[in-house]
Amino acid sequence: MLVAAFAAVLAAGLGAGVRTTFGGQAAVDEPQYLLTALSLWEDHSLDISDELADRRWRDFHDADLPVQTEQLDGGRQVSPHDPLLPVLLAAPMGLGGWLAAKLVLAVLTGGVAALTVWVAVRRFGVRPWLAGAGTAVVAASPPLAVYGQQVYPELPAAGAVLVAVAASTGRLGGRGVALAGLAVVALPWLSVKYAAVAAVLAVLLLWRLALAGRSSGRRAALSLAGGLGAAGVLYLALHQLWWGGLTAYASGDHFVQTGEASVMGVDPDYVGRSLRLVALLVDRAYGLAAWAPVWLLAVVALGALARRRPDGWALLALPVLTGWGMATWAALTMHGFWWPGRQVVVVLPLLLVALLWWADRVAGPLVRAAAALLGLVGLAATAALLVDGWAREITWVSGFELVDDPLYSWARVLLPDYRGDLAVGDWLRHAGWIVALAALALVGWQQGADRPARGRTTSGSTATDDLLDPDDSNHSHDPDDSDDSDDSDDYGRPADRPALTRA
Repeated sequence: MLVAAFAAVLAAGLGAGVRTTFGGQAAVDEPQYLLTALSLWEDHSLDISDELADRRWRDFHDADLPVQTEQLDGGRQVSPHDPLLPVLLAAPMGLGGWLAAKLVLAVLTGGVAALTVWVAVRRFGVRPWLAGAGTAVVAASPPLAVYGQQVYPELPAAGAVLVAVAASTGRLGGRGVALAGLAVVALPWLSVKYAAVAAVLAVLLLWRLALAGRSSGRRAALSLAGGLGAAGVLYLALHQLWWGGLTAYASGDHFVQTGEASVMGVDPDYVGRSLRLVALLVDRAYGLAAWAPVWLLAVVALGALARRRPDGWALLALPVLTGWGMATWAALTMHGFWWPGRQVVVVLPLLLVALLWWADRVAGPLVRAAAALLGLVGLAATAALLVDGWAREITWVSGFELVDDPLYSWARVLLPDYRGDLAVGDWLRHAGWIVALAALALVGWQQGADRPARGRTTSGSTATDDLLDPDDSNHSHDPDDSDDSDDSDDYGRPADRPALTRA
């Protein structure tokens, strides 16, 4: 865990010195979060009208700040973004300015990396060395390394999702239920766009409680449902009070005429947006695989995960599919004024856990070696981006496609450009990638039917015993093992590893 955390903090921390745009160290939506954090620290208020009037953004943004806020009653100006990220950054912003805020996010990214390793090892039986090394490589690669210091709610939201999954796949005593519930509640306060992922996590958690088949499980489920319902009502009431609508978008100048829902598009073309199912992964500039091709193997991992269905698999797969669906059909665009992959960062740690599980439990040594090489391509991309960024040749938002990275330049030849109308060549590439990704998923599905790579068989555990055990220490046996006699040799830890109930 320490290695993964260190790699994540180092990569993100070094990126904090690279400008977001040529016009500022923090730009686009980042100034809005930073000004709100400053206002919370100095004025204990979400109203940033005085910060805007005093041009407090000049410390981190050279040009005039684009208008985002509409004046509300009494002349208030409340940024059209949910407030939990500014709450987290209020103290560092007030005490150390924008750089302190970014470095705190980098440290938080290290925590997310460490938790990713913990979930992979303790919940899905991945060997610690593989979980640590794999997470270190991916966390230090785009997009996680980039969003590890960008002032956006993406990485904190990914951490909240991981906390919810970690708690939901353990023994759900009172503390486990409370922790998972708090993580679910936190997601929409980071951004309303995470509400769908939060809802899926909540439903899966309630379902696992209901499967316990005991009156205590039903009572816990009812209490959790009531608490989440009350939290939802409070969220809507406070947004109506502070922002003048059901979401933070109500205070944005873009939505005064068109309404809050227009953040998803005034006349959205959902059929056309379906291209993003593939484009989010293989777009020439904004696809995950363009910068870190190891994410292509996540398609294989999901196929194997769906076929083998280890304990807790639904808590990995369903939030990932939900987050990907939101990025595909709900987001206004995937080609925005931000670093690639922004809309799916919230679920990438879960996808990484699935990838680590597949690499350890399903893939053979040669495939793991190939995955390692693909992971190194992502590290090379981070290094090239940092070198050119520190030299001010590129920024995280402007000109990043011009990075001096030959591996990325070569990959672009194979990747479609989904911006604007697709040329014939791009349509052919798109069709080719549909076939390739379907083949990868099929390979994973077939692999999932085979015996586990380390010669182990899958065993289930009883929902009643695991979900409601008052001891929340999370010690039992490995999720994929029926014979744990050699666990200390394979894992270097006792045989009493966590057992998961099937979601």
